[in-house]
Amino acid sequence: FKPGQRDLATEPSPQRAYRAACPNCGAAVEFRSAASASAVCSYCRSTLVREGEALRRIGESAELFDDHTPLQLGASGRYSGEAFTLIGRVQLAYAEGTWNEWHALFDNGRGGWLSEDNGAYVVGFDAPLADGPSAESLRAGSRCQVAGQAWDVAAVASCHVQAAEGELPAAPKLQGDFIVADLRNERGEVGTLEYRDPQRPAWSVGRSVRLAELTLRGLREVGGKTLTGRGFNCPNCGAAVEVKLAGTLSLTCGQCQAVIDVSQGPGADLAPALAHYAQTQGTEPLLALGRTGRLALDSAGSAEPLPWQVVGYLERCDVPAPGSEDEQTFWREYLLYNTTEGFAFLVDAEDGWSWVRPLTGAPVVQGTQARWAGDRYDQRWPGQPFYEALNTYVLGEFYWRVRRGERAQVTDYAGSGKASSKRLSRERTPAEVTWSGGQTLGAATVADAFNIPPAQRSALMRDAAPISSFVGSGGLGWKTVVIGLVLVFFLMLLLTRCGSDDCGEIQSAFGATSAEYQQCLRSRRSGSSWGSSGGSWGGYSSGGGGSHK
Repeated sequence: FKPGQRDLATEPSPQRAYRAACPNCGAAVEFRSAASASAVCSYCRSTLVREGEALRRIGESAELFDDHTPLQLGASGRYSGEAFTLIGRVQLAYAEGTWNEWHALFDNGRGGWLSEDNGAYVVGFDAPLADGPSAESLRAGSRCQVAGQAWDVAAVASCHVQAAEGELPAAPKLQGDFIVADLRNERGEVGTLEYRDPQRPAWSVGRSVRLAELTLRGLREVGGKTLTGRGFNCPNCGAAVEVKLAGTLSLTCGQCQAVIDVSQGPGADLAPALAHYAQTQGTEPLLALGRTGRLALDSAGSAEPLPWQVVGYLERCDVPAPGSEDEQTFWREYLLYNTTEGFAFLVDAEDGWSWVRPLTGAPVVQGTQARWAGDRYDQRWPGQPFYEALNTYVLGEFYWRVRRGERAQVTDYAGSGKASSKRLSRERTPAEVTWSGGQTLGAATVADAFNIPPAQRSALMRDAAPISSFVGSGGLGWKTVVIGLVLVFFLMLLLTRCGSDDCGEIQSAFGATSAEYQQCLRSRRSGSSWGSSGGSWGGYSSGGGGSHK
């Protein structure tokens, strides 16, 4: 086993082991599963295929990209009461990044897959498929029939095998690209069609699982999935930039706020050639990057509070349709990370706070209603099927590639009845459809979770009280009046627009959801009602990905 392994399982495998010499270097290659048809030599990285009692070399696997996964060969755990051991891995790459497929050998002889992508995990199993849809017929957002069941197509991507290690049930395709389609359904299942053979796609079905539920042993020591030594100079201003989070594909320079694409693995010699773009100054986050808060992000209310660290920050606005009299709405999203739970979003909108996390499945939509996990949700702004959301400013690190001016089609839903505090959001880009679900949060809950000092808590409140109410209470006095008058004067001087309004500078100074910015909008359009479409719940902006097999 590899150095750094801890608490390894010592129980002997009930499977009969098979060992042979690598035909390339002579090192011993062991097969723990009788069903494994291929392996990668751990010494020379030759990809080997079993032919009777001999091994045949069919090529050489590239080096694995160090994505600082906590998993490794030999790690063991339990799923649905059955013990398993990780005996192989395929690392796949596509335009938006990489993900891992771990081959799991169960003690009952069954083989399965543990898919890993940016802190999310899916356990799946291969299934027979007599006749699957063609890859050309699949589009993100469409529906299809596979194995007699209806599925929503979440993503379709062209990918290739980047590297492999250990034992695999079939020889990996080392050359060329192939299509992988990610499907979801209302039962919370993940289906994957893999078109290595375009005429006979491989089919697997799985479910999302929390890493803690697998009670894994033998994990790598990775220091909380943070990185060291991935530093380089900003290609825009030359300042030192450090990548801290595993799997980061985009990040912003702390000096000039340029957005840098690091999906190719930056180094000091590559930094000048890294794709990047400059962005105008946005608002300082109310929750500082790096800050950690304890939140229980579970709609059922059964989860214990966990530490969530702010690793990214987005400012977004909706884009009214041409000719529409609707006013723009603006909101903030904080990307949160937990070492065992993965990612979540904390949304700060004009009507309050909420959190959302990606859903494994796909809710059932009928007209303006959606159903998920036994709850009914009503579409917000039912007069339009979706609104367009635009990212206007970002800070921190992101596990997707942030692009200038990227838009998503968003549809928001609010729970009804006893589920009135629950939220659903559907985001669609040309490459992917993603559902996320969550719940509203009180501003005091957010402030307590992140230990915000009392003097700073008023900034988190969406409905700011007028100055007169503070003065009348005797809590702030004449200084507040003076500050208020200065702010009003400042508001009258600052005029420009995000997209097409006249208050862009005020948005930059005070924030898109601040009382100051909303006051500017109301003053500019006197007599018009504030808020009409978009952004109340935020959403999950992955730009691609998902757990595939």
